[in-house]
Amino acid sequence: MLKALGLGPAEETIYTALLARPTASAQELARQTGAEQAETERILRDLLTRGLVAIATEAGSGAPHSADCYSARYRLTPPSVALAPFLVEQRNALHRAEAAFSMLTEQYRSTAAHPAGSVVEVVVGVEQVAHRFHQLQRGAQQELLVFLVGDPIAVPREDTGMSESSALDRGVDFRVVAARNYLDAPDIAKEVRAAIATGIELRLVDSLPLKMVVSDRERAMVPLDMTDCGGEPSAIVVHRSGLLTALVHLFEKEWAQARPLYTTTTGVHAEQPADQRPTEGELEVLALLLAGISDRRAASQLGVSIRTVERRTRRLMDLAGADSRLQLGWHAAHEGWL
Repeated sequence: MLKALGLGPAEETIYTALLARPTASAQELARQTGAEQAETERILRDLLTRGLVAIATEAGSGAPHSADCYSARYRLTPPSVALAPFLVEQRNALHRAEAAFSMLTEQYRSTAAHPAGSVVEVVVGVEQVAHRFHQLQRGAQQELLVFLVGDPIAVPREDTGMSESSALDRGVDFRVVAARNYLDAPDIAKEVRAAIATGIELRLVDSLPLKMVVSDRERAMVPLDMTDCGGEPSAIVVHRSGLLTALVHLFEKEWAQARPLYTTTTGVHAEQPADQRPTEGELEVLALLLAGISDRRAASQLGVSIRTVERRTRRLMDLAGADSRLQLGWHAAHEGWL
């Protein structure tokens, strides 16, 4: 937790142990943490030098114990005072890194060997493709747009979780359009449930023209056909350009037409358009039919004609693509209609 502020694991252990006590000696802290007393004394001297701890004063005397005495007792310097300089330094280091990043990016674009070099770069090989993919996800600050198609090749599904979580933790807007064949993979329902639960917005379409990830509308990555690169996984990284704008436009078009995915206890489902979902009246009929009630009794209970019940049943079967009421019942359970 305190590594970012310059404390190693052993130092953090002693620091947090002292945090819970007004004062403590090296011997007490060693006993509490299970560390060697000599190592504890060394860490305390280092923390003392860095201003993170101080020698506790004797009650009523105002005089501190000697740091060289085995009976010396230590207390924390108020963290708001002691750790503030470390925090400022970390912020300054981040600002310097951002400035260097911007300078190098602009220099690369302006000195590329070919005019197209600053727009499109080719990445070849499993490791290089995976590395650039994670760079795009981890570097996103505002938005990630993703097309998922078929089985992953260069970046296995299990390797994407950490960079996805990192992006979501930063508040990145994460939108994904998946082709139907992506859901054919084993155990994919569990992964989709987890993704939706973490905040990823998922939608489904019947097919997509390509795989893609777009980071902050500044750069995108699109796989290439492996037959064009000697059988090795490869991809192009597209930087800000008219081509990137076209890819973003393609994503937004597919997103607008895609159906939102939702999960139920029976699996992952795509939300259907209103005219392809059962109406409330049709669901009332369905509930009675699945309870084993005849059409005539269902009509009587609902206060409608038997022809209305038959018409609603027929539409339900058409929506489900079912040839029998048994198939209709299975589809209704699978799609979470009831």
